[in-house]
Amino acid sequence: MDTTSVWRGTARGPGFALLQGDVQCDVLVVGGGITGVTTALLLAGQGRKVVLLEADEIGSGATGHSTGNLYVTTSQGLADIASRWDAAVAREVVARRKAAIDFIEVQSRQLPQVLFTRCPLVLYVREASGQDRVEQERRALAAAGCLVRMEDTLPAGLPPPVGPALVLDDQAQLQPQAYVAALAQRAAQAGVSVHEHSRVIDLDRASRTASTASGSVRAGEIVLATHSPKGFHLVQAEMPVHREYAVAFEAGAADPGAGIYWWQGDEGLSIRMLSHEGQRYLIAVGPEQKTGTHNAKAALMAVEHIATSHLEPGRAVFRWSAQNYRSHDGLPSIGRDHTGCFVATGFSTDGLTWGTVAAQAIAAELAGRQDAFAERCAPGRFTPVKGAGALAEETATTAKALAQGWLTRGQHEKLASLAVGDSAIVVAEGESFAAYRAPDGELFAVSPVCTHLGCKVRWNSVETSWDCPCHGSRFRPDGTVIEGPALTPLRRKQLQMG
Repeated sequence: MDTTSVWRGTARGPGFALLQGDVQCDVLVVGGGITGVTTALLLAGQGRKVVLLEADEIGSGATGHSTGNLYVTTSQGLADIASRWDAAVAREVVARRKAAIDFIEVQSRQLPQVLFTRCPLVLYVREASGQDRVEQERRALAAAGCLVRMEDTLPAGLPPPVGPALVLDDQAQLQPQAYVAALAQRAAQAGVSVHEHSRVIDLDRASRTASTASGSVRAGEIVLATHSPKGFHLVQAEMPVHREYAVAFEAGAADPGAGIYWWQGDEGLSIRMLSHEGQRYLIAVGPEQKTGTHNAKAALMAVEHIATSHLEPGRAVFRWSAQNYRSHDGLPSIGRDHTGCFVATGFSTDGLTWGTVAAQAIAAELAGRQDAFAERCAPGRFTPVKGAGALAEETATTAKALAQGWLTRGQHEKLASLAVGDSAIVVAEGESFAAYRAPDGELFAVSPVCTHLGCKVRWNSVETSWDCPCHGSRFRPDGTVIEGPALTPLRRKQLQMG
């Protein structure tokens, strides 16, 4: 299945050369999404020599697979922040996220391809049991100084709410792939050395050196803008990892207009519109699914079924998913970690805005400016009460995955009957392997043990990948790393069929 997102399918990448040779710089930024590119641009503006390494292409990770929505609240709700922390922290969250959205708006000027537009966020439910959450969010936003209103009706084309819908004006939307591509070009013009297809395969934090297959970078400072930090990191034990599935339809009769429409509930969706070259698209995003433990095909089909049942769009054109890492206490982890490197993670599904906040905070710290909010988001913070639920979830997931064995079948019986597109865990020559037969008949067999911390990978039939349920590392059928904290590929095995 083609899982190109609507954003990457309707915007061109900038195109940068891979790293060749050994270089030195003031700051190395690893990761070419919104966090890394914004950080590089801001640091170049401080007169620093910056190198940016992207494993694939600019925007090919979470940024180019996001919703393109920008808002001052969070996907978990500002009420959640206020209850975990307090009203003052909730106000800080709103202020910092608003400043980030304003920054993005300024950067988007003179860039019509970015499609930046201000719009309302509309939160509503269709089950009476969920109306209390809408009211709680209204109170939290109002207490944080936001102008909110309640509406009894929704724009045409949306299923009706069971009660008043919350409307938060002056939020925003954009084309995230077009934005990060334009920002990368702007960073390059400012002097940043941007390199695509330059995956970091070894990271020596002590010497501040990152190595790729074709070169290395030695830096005074390192910023890991890779969602989960590369290699082993303590923060990974605090972050449940999820995927969200999205479908972009030809709009058909379903067109509620510009807006971020959050229909929450068991059959809830995040809904928005997009215009590209005269075509209107309706984008529907479903609820989170735990990476490596769910049926990806069923999750994608559920989004498509709910959208077609309630919204009456046209045919589905794009289908994709994105990974997110949720912090244990509702706030992201931003700043210098115990090794001295900078990290930016724990954004949940709010990464476009949090990533910009992170870039601003890291640039400020490197410029010597104190940032009280960034100190609150320090990666090493200890908040066991505020984050007890997430800590318990991630600990249980990792423990289960590490303890769970595999059901295997004999090599010749299983491999001989492995159909095109099929996958299985098999025993071959006394070892277990994760096997997959590609559409052209080629057989791929790799170790089923994640190279990050040794959990067992699971097959993702939608994205043709082996996914780790512990900390979210994902691998192609040939074992190469797609995303996540793993630095090295799954070991490949050439199996004999005779």
